[in-house]
Amino acid sequence: MKAYVAGVGMTRFEKPETRTWQYWDMAREAGGAALADAGIAYTEVEQVPVGYCFQPSTAGQRAAYELGLTGVPVYNLNNNCATGSTALMLARHLVEGGGCDCVLALGFEKMRRGALGTGADGADLGTSPVARHYGVMAARHGVEATPPTAQIFGAAAREHMDRYGTTEAQLAAVAAKNHRHSAHNPYAQFRDVYDIADVLASRTVHRPLTKLQCSPTSDGAAAAVVVSERFAERHGSTGLVEIAGQAMTTDTEESFAAGSCIDVVGQPMSRAAARQAYERAGLGIEDVDVVELHDCFSINELLTYEALGMCGPGESGKLVESGATTYGGRWVVNPSGGLISKGHPLGATGLAQVAELVWQLRGRAGERQVAGARVGLAHNIGLGGAAVVTLVRAA
Repeated sequence: MKAYVAGVGMTRFEKPETRTWQYWDMAREAGGAALADAGIAYTEVEQVPVGYCFQPSTAGQRAAYELGLTGVPVYNLNNNCATGSTALMLARHLVEGGGCDCVLALGFEKMRRGALGTGADGADLGTSPVARHYGVMAARHGVEATPPTAQIFGAAAREHMDRYGTTEAQLAAVAAKNHRHSAHNPYAQFRDVYDIADVLASRTVHRPLTKLQCSPTSDGAAAAVVVSERFAERHGSTGLVEIAGQAMTTDTEESFAAGSCIDVVGQPMSRAAARQAYERAGLGIEDVDVVELHDCFSINELLTYEALGMCGPGESGKLVESGATTYGGRWVVNPSGGLISKGHPLGATGLAQVAELVWQLRGRAGERQVAGARVGLAHNIGLGGAAVVTLVRAA
């Protein structure tokens, strides 16, 4: 049975402590918008997978209760930065398996200001669930007094530069592009435009990554209503977007075999997830028009170009430099502004990516519309590890 996204919604992503709200307020706003977009009442929702990383146990129930007290099952999910897409994946499974006709996937996060630690649990390097990943970094690059996540991705950037000749300007070009895109996104945390020189001149967080190349901590929520074909026919649903193919992978021996930070931050996982998603959808990267990918740091966008098959190994710096990943190029990558500029509330990120793709495929993305978009790809990754690739197409 096919699964379709019938409605999406999200809040604006905000700097923590900027807005006086709680996570259930975010969930009410995003979930209510998704239901309204689908043209259905919460009483028609049969199950609710809810993703978050920093809120307490059963926060999913507290959030869903803002939409209605109907007694339906609520699942609390945490898959680090891939949490939102994990909620979507569970919703798809429930519908495709025939057990449900209408599922609401919901994700949110209320975060503290400042850099993330070594994982969503805030554990130290020794007890973190990603301690093995950081052990690779420590063995090859040492440990410095900078934010751990910036360290491990910064180390991956230096490896890419050493191996392929990637330049700091090419890394900065990713951030400049995404900040430029976010200027037209009313949901984005940041809407200021910066050029490559501005990005390079911003404060260094961990070499070679500067502040404008790093995703911020954010508050916000996003949601998607996933329905079966029979539900859509019964309700006369319009604007449907088919989940054509989706795959989740976790770390394999390849992630650790070479002792490379490029591998431990997830490029092999992403490559495998993309391969599986393409096969299930019967599509390839050549069929894709618009991409929302996990640019938690500028280097991860370059690594993901290669993992998705948009270019060969080591060619991603030249790809972004050529303009192939912005308006007028072969693909438009992160028209929303991506994590770097739109923001990154962990539990909401994967669902916000899909919301953007749904708006794009419906032709309702306003000034950031990708002309003629028919197929979209979302890529969401969490260290420790999970990579989710989702292919969607206009139904």
